[in-house]
Formats: sequence, C-alpha cells, structure tokens
Amino acid sequence: MSDDYLVRIGKLIRDARQHRGWTQSQLAEALATSQSAVNRIERGNQNISLEMIARIGEALDSEIVSLGYAGPMHLRVVGGRRLSGSIDVKTSKNACVALLCASLLNKGRTVLRRVARIEEVYRLLEVLNSIGVRTRWINEGTDLEIVPPARLDMDAIDADAARRTRSIIMFLGPLLHRMDRFKLPYAGGCDLGTRTIEPHMIALRRFGLEIAATEGIYHAQVDHSVTPGRPIVLTERGDTVTENALLAAARHDGTTVIRNASSNYMVQDLCFFLEALGIRVDGIGTTTLTVHGVPHIDVDVDYSPSEDPVEAMSLLAAAVVTESRLTIRRVPIEFLEIELAVLEEMGVDCDRTTEYAADNGRTRLVDLTVRPSKLEAPIDKIHPMPFPGLNIDNVPFFAAIAASAQGQTLIHDWVYDNRAIYLTDLNRLGGRLQLLDPHRVLVEGPTRWRAAEMMCPPALRPAVVVLLAMMAAEGTSVLRNVYVINRGYEELAERLNSVGAQIEIFRDI
Repeated sequence: MSDDYLVRIGKLIRDARQHRGWTQSQLAEALATSQSAVNRIERGNQNISLEMIARIGEALDSEIVSLGYAGPMHLRVVGGRRLSGSIDVKTSKNACVALLCASLLNKGRTVLRRVARIEEVYRLLEVLNSIGVRTRWINEGTDLEIVPPARLDMDAIDADAARRTRSIIMFLGPLLHRMDRFKLPYAGGCDLGTRTIEPHMIALRRFGLEIAATEGIYHAQVDHSVTPGRPIVLTERGDTVTENALLAAARHDGTTVIRNASSNYMVQDLCFFLEALGIRVDGIGTTTLTVHGVPHIDVDVDYSPSEDPVEAMSLLAAAVVTESRLTIRRVPIEFLEIELAVLEEMGVDCDRTTEYAADNGRTRLVDLTVRPSKLEAPIDKIHPMPFPGLNIDNVPFFAAIAASAQGQTLIHDWVYDNRAIYLTDLNRLGGRLQLLDPHRVLVEGPTRWRAAEMMCPPALRPAVVVLLAMMAAEGTSVLRNVYVINRGYEELAERLNSVGAQIEIFRDI
C-alpha cells in the first residue's frame, strides 16, 4: 500500500475507534498488539495487511474500516510439502466455552489463562457483553478477565451471536439460579443433523427449570422450590448435558448426584474450575459425580484450562497424511491413549516423552514426535465411544489417515446424523470413500491426493480433514469460506505455516 493510502486508512481507523469511545490501548488489547503499534497504524506509519484491517473492523464493529473486506475468508493451499520442527497444542476450545458459561456462577472476578482466541469464544463474549458482563483481554491478549454486573440484562442479549453457537445452551444451568424467568435464542453451531435439547431439559427440570419454545426463542421459567431429591440420571452421556447439570448443581444448596455423566476432558476442566470456586466435586473422571453446591459464590478466581486433545489429534493427523517428522508439544495424553493405540496398530511411528502436569496442575501432558510411516488399515472398524473410548470429535481425522493406509477401513460415526456424509468431500481430492449409510463410510487406501477448489464443509472437524488432505496433495488447492474452522481453531493456517505448510489466507474483495 502507498503512504497516502496508509494515512487515509489510519484516519478511518482513528475515527472509528473514537466513535466507539475506545482508547488506543483498548483497541490494542482487542487486537493482542501494543498501543504503540495502533498509534503507528493511525498515523499511517505502518504497513497493514488486509487481514489486520478486517480484524480492526470486527473489533470496532465498523464496516467503514473493513473497506469492502467483509466477505468470507478462504485458504489457498500449496500442498505436497513436508512439515518439520515442533508445534504447541493450544488450550481446549470446548473447555474454554464451558468456563465462559461457568463464569456466570461467580459474582467475583474470573481470570482464565491462555484462552483460545477462536470464533466460538468471540460469539460467547459478544453474548456476555450484551447482557452486561465486562470482559477484557489482559497480559498482551493471552488471558481473559471476566467481571459480571450486579444484574444481568437478558432483554439486551445479542441474539445473532447466540444463534451462531450451540454453547449458548450452557447458559441455562447458571441462569436458573439468577432469575425467575428469562429468554434465550435457539442454539446453533455446526450442521450435524437433528440435535435435541431434551436430555438437557430432563436434567434441569430437577432444578425447577421449564422451557417453552416459540419462534426461535427458549422461554425459561424457574420454580425455585423444586430441588433434586434423588440422583439425576442423564439419558445421554453427553458433554454439554453433563456440564449443564454441573452448572445447575454448583449453586444448589445441597448435594446433587449426577449419574451416567460424561468424564471427558472439558467436563473434567469444568469440575476443576468449580473446585477453584469453592465447590466440592467427588468422582471427577468417573460417570458418577457428586456436587456439594454453594448457594452464593463471590470469589476472585484464576484458572488455566488444559490443552485440547482434538487439536492435538488434528496436528498428529497433519503429520501422518503429509508423511512428516513433527513434534507436537503439550498433548493431553489421557484423552488420546485409545487413538494412539489404534494408530500404532496401523503402523504410525511415534514416541512420547515422560508425562508432566498442565498449568491446571491436574491434566497429564506429553510431547509426541511423529515420523513418516508405512500404514496398514486397522483390522477393526473405527468408532467412537464416550471417554475413555476413542473421542467422538477425533473420528473424522481417521478418514484422512485411513486414506493414507494400505487396505480398507470402516468408519462408523454413529453419533451424528450428517457428519459421515461430509467426509466424502475427500473424494474431490482423490480419496476413495464409499458412503454405506448416513453413519458409515468405507475408506480405500492408499490415496494419491490431488489439488482441488471446493467449499468448506459446514462441520468443524470434517472441514479440517479436508484442509489436511489439501496439504498432502501436490499442487494448489483452494478451500472457500472457512469460518467453521475459525470457530474451533486459533490461527490454524499461520501455525501450520510455522512448521512448513504453505497456506495463504485471502478474501474476495
């Protein structure tokens, strides 16, 4: 850009910032940069990419600053490159969104360390801000401070942001303790088929919550005289269902037993956070949780969520399909042991360091080094199970891995109605995947991947699987409209580039 354009853009940014009522320091905090950098941008003394202009526009909620740059984000991938070096696993997306919802339990100040800066988190922050919760990024944008108001303004809720995340459903648990009635927009998120909230309601009715759904809104009413007199048996061992029951039990003045509970990674992180709030939780890591609730919580709490096992699996799959030697650091091994056992059976060559503790002091981490391997299809089918089984969200990555192996692999994704269908998008890149029914895919390998241009699947993990196949394919591929990837991964393209990938972010202008 010429100096003249830089000056004009800088003035637009300055005007938009002042219109928002922000200081340069506040804008710098939102962008995870320094006040001096913002000052240089506004004076036209710093080169600025279109991507940064878009980020500034989003931060300031200003279409003027976007300069016609509001279209969807795309990725241009030059494939056939080997990865090398080492890469760290980021904190868990699913734990972070649960903890954001859990912050509504606390009247005090909550600080969450190394929060994933992803679209799912941004949408929840927009919802929290709209109802009066004050949030700000601190410590150079790595940590998040959350301070609730004395009274939440649910009438002002940002419905558009709420509808773009299924995590909004986890507001039900904490909100039922704060008010007699409230409204929430229908939950959104990935397109993975019909997903009812009835398991949530079966658990939360035991705390007096009743919901009527009309015209895209959940109308909630709470009878505070109703309390769970006997153990709550979840009809689905789901992660968010368990989390909602935990959030409801946390401020129930008494002991709540939750049976058939998920013991998955994000549930354990939520339990550790509740303990930091002063709530005793027995049975963490098992399917029976006993919560000793506290009716009033007003503490200043500082908590570090653990690393994301699904992101670790993504990076592991990236190394396998590109036939690379790559070290993946800070892997939560407890939640990947089954996956690694299956991969070793298939012939993946990897080793691990001794275990060490995550920043939460509880989760066990290792560093994994993966090397190029000759793969054979597994004897048994790949299928998910509740923890400690193979993680439901890790199943799609086995489609790309199986496509790199000799032989046929049956993948049975029994949980979601549509996700197996999206895996057949790999056929556009040279894969040989046969859809047997909406839940089962037969994968034939090995695959000679080829470059292609295609739309991003509307589900997070299949979208990343397509990206990984593009990285393995010789030539240049284009993956269009990757918002769904940004929902769950922080700067994935940039981080893969740091270990040898060649992925360019661009937008239609």
